[in-house]
Amino acid sequence: MIILTGPCVLEERDTVFRIAEKLKPLSEDKRVEFYFKASFDKANRTSLSSYRGPGLEEGLKLFQEIKKEFGYKLVTDIHESHQAASAAEVIDVLQIPAFLCRQTDLLVAAAKTNAIINIKKGQFLAADSMKHPVEKILQTRGINEISYEASKKNGVWLCERGNTFGYGALVVDMRNLLLMHEYAPVIFDATHSVQIPSTGGTTGGNSAFVPYMAKAAAAVGVDGFFFETHTDPSVAKSDGPNMLKVEDLYKTVNDIFAIQDALKMNG
Repeated sequence: MIILTGPCVLEERDTVFRIAEKLKPLSEDKRVEFYFKASFDKANRTSLSSYRGPGLEEGLKLFQEIKKEFGYKLVTDIHESHQAASAAEVIDVLQIPAFLCRQTDLLVAAAKTNAIINIKKGQFLAADSMKHPVEKILQTRGINEISYEASKKNGVWLCERGNTFGYGALVVDMRNLLLMHEYAPVIFDATHSVQIPSTGGTTGGNSAFVPYMAKAAAAVGVDGFFFETHTDPSVAKSDGPNMLKVEDLYKTVNDIFAIQDALKMNG
């Protein structure tokens, strides 16, 4: 199982390293293909005054330290096409934010690197619309076939994180997990799926729903999971209300494996 997890944004070095240390047992689990996730710049924060992160240059230095200390494979968001090449020198998975999943220049720039590309499905898109971002990546990499097998071989993932439902709410249509699987390996983003967008000057959420969403996705069947986690979400500098405590992350992962094991036993 692919698991992408870590804090929403790169905070102070000590905080980030404390979280990374807590995730070491998960990274050593033989059942898990582990990636440490954080953002060097949260370019889509609700408020101009919200913390965005250390930026590309300082962020990549911190990522290099994490890779050297823990040996983790890394995933981070990019928001502008000029960030792709330099980020890919350190980062193993370049993540395309949901709001930007149709941005051709960003997708093409990411595709020109050797990194895996994790494309988040826009909150405004149907599942079958995601064949077009996949096609942009694959064609840039010289592949004209759009299929799960072609994407898996050439490093393209799709990530489900819910659809806008009216104002200020997201819902997850579990059918999307099956429909997008036609085009690429599917990652389920359990923490952003419980966001409550733009609650005043920040984005809210309800992390109590995260384990249930993750277990539902495990029952449907996915290739991996995305979880934002923190040692203390109440003081996290971004997305704290929908993040899991590290201890709760481990419990949720164990529940996911129990569901997968039960499905295997029942054929």
